Amino acid sequence: MDKGQKDWVRGQKYKKILIVRMDKIGDLVLSTPAIKAVRDTYPDSYIAVLVRPYAREIIEGNPYINEVITYDKTNGDKGLLKNIRFILNLRKKKFDLALVLHPKNRTHIFLFLAGIPARIGYDKKLGVLLTKKIPHIKQYGLKHEIDYTLDLLRYIGVEPKERALYVPVNKASEKKIGGIFAENGISEDDMVITIHPGSSCPSKRWRAEHFAKVADSLAQNYKAKIVIIAGPGDKDFGDKTAELMKSKKTNLSCKTTIADLASILKRTRLFISNDSGPVHIACAVGAPTIAIFGRNDRGLSPTRWRPVG
Repeated sequence: MDKGQKDWVRGQKYKKILIVRMDKIGDLVLSTPAIKAVRDTYPDSYIAVLVRPYAREIIEGNPYINEVITYDKTNGDKGLLKNIRFILNLRKKKFDLALVLHPKNRTHIFLFLAGIPARIGYDKKLGVLLTKKIPHIKQYGLKHEIDYTLDLLRYIGVEPKERALYVPVNKASEKKIGGIFAENGISEDDMVITIHPGSSCPSKRWRAEHFAKVADSLAQNYKAKIVIIAGPGDKDFGDKTAELMKSKKTNLSCKTTIADLASILKRTRLFISNDSGPVHIACAVGAPTIAIFGRNDRGLSPTRWRPVG
């Protein structure tokens, strides 16, 4: 994007803004500083965020947005007719700006067909359908994902003032988790250490026996109460870690929602996890975090994905 394009974009007054992040939960959490920066710059604008259904709980309740829109490519919006319906509904909302924080072919097609006049993102994945774009260099992993996202905003005159993450903590979930903890002998004063042995990729996983050994040591030496969490794709790893432990533990693998996870991590004195989405949720709610990285490829390393706080 040359200087003339930047000046044109910065001079616009956007009344309805759509921020798009349709990839992983952790990536969405890392985009929350960008969402706040847009709100700070456009305090009177209507701001919506387009996400996948599984990420809705992470963004719902965010005070900087007016609406959460979900697109479900595997169920509710699957098929040509349903895709057309989704595009038409998007068109009816009459957004005048779309910010694409992660490039996807489908995203660019939808925004183009929805007739959103200003579509800003990266020159990748049918980036030709965008009206303004910047080079996609995230794969080099030279800076943190938060900073890559904030760089995009500068092209619409947004100058971010902070990098703090934000995940809402649901009061109903706090009450639910408080009850579960009490049932398992965990009080408000206990040192809770939460373990997450799962990850989206085998190359990112530390072995369950290593997690079990560390958890046992913390339980024995610091009288910590150990809580194990895992999502549907990681349940086997959570269960195996629990089975290998000698100390008492509370295994909540596949027993909680994303909203519950935020409440668990808010009660956590230390969170130990593979490189995964819960790492960024933990940082957002203030839990001290140790993240274990199994790969150091450019673009996948701690430089881009490390915990922040």
